[in-house]
Amino acid sequence: MDSFLLFFVTFNIEESEDEFETHVVVWLKSQLSLLSIKSFNLFRLIFEKALITLMIQIKYNRSTSILMCLLSIYSQLIYHFNEWVNEDMTVVHSKSFHDNTKLQSLDRLNKLLIRSSRVHEFAHILKKCEEFFSYKRCVFYAYIPWSNQVYGVIGAELPKVQSMKGQLSSRETTIFNAQKAIFLKDPKGYVKDEHIELFNLSSVIFVPIVNKQQVFGWLTFDQLGEEFDCSKEELDFLEEVGNRLGLYLSRSGESTSGSSNLHLTERESEILDLLAEGYDNKKMGEILYLSEHTVRDYISSLMTKLKAKNRTQVVAYAFRYGILK
Repeated sequence: MDSFLLFFVTFNIEESEDEFETHVVVWLKSQLSLLSIKSFNLFRLIFEKALITLMIQIKYNRSTSILMCLLSIYSQLIYHFNEWVNEDMTVVHSKSFHDNTKLQSLDRLNKLLIRSSRVHEFAHILKKCEEFFSYKRCVFYAYIPWSNQVYGVIGAELPKVQSMKGQLSSRETTIFNAQKAIFLKDPKGYVKDEHIELFNLSSVIFVPIVNKQQVFGWLTFDQLGEEFDCSKEELDFLEEVGNRLGLYLSRSGESTSGSSNLHLTERESEILDLLAEGYDNKKMGEILYLSEHTVRDYISSLMTKLKAKNRTQVVAYAFRYGILK
């Protein structure tokens, strides 16, 4: 309900009908793992009743246009929800084969996670995920919840991956806060055009890496520019993959943060934490009672120790080495 309300009030009214319908479908797919036919109908009823009650209370005199808009949106949601359900029903006859294949893939991942123990092995694990789950590219983006920022950390063509950084927009937040696997057949409108071009993106899946409600970040799976389809069953399966990787990162972070070969002073650790929170040099100096020049010296020291070229790489490498959890 919260997600739909945020989506409803932030969409661009000047977009074409086709563009808006695309956004409606993306929102619906981001909620699919939460929705059954019963809960979907209940959601519609509650939202409509709440909106009508609000319009009566504030004596809004254009209620007809709002209700017609809602009716149009609901019609699209119902159509695509039923279409999605019917698509899933058409593959029931081959479900046992797919289940066996998925269980075998998950078993291979489990064995790999058991053998691995350190955060720096995560890059190898993600490379094997491409093989296990039949995707051509897998990339990890770390998430900083208190500043709502995302950093590219691990993936092929690392300089490109690390160029992906910044705060989530309101529309991206609407989608990703659901902490559910999301399939975008066309990422336009949800991924910046320059990033679509940089990675030659077509269809893409976003999978949250979560453990005990803590979001470490997201994995993306794609086929290197090839468009593809994805079922709800596949999204549910990849969510389980994300949960297991989240458990691995929790375990690895606990076991490696104290035993890293990189030794940081107490002040360097404080600077690193503030960097991860997105503070600039001036603000860090105010918090720690240091001059901006001294803060720059500490950041330079961190860059040297982590072999990073810039501030963003300092944070990204700190995640990779388990210094930041």
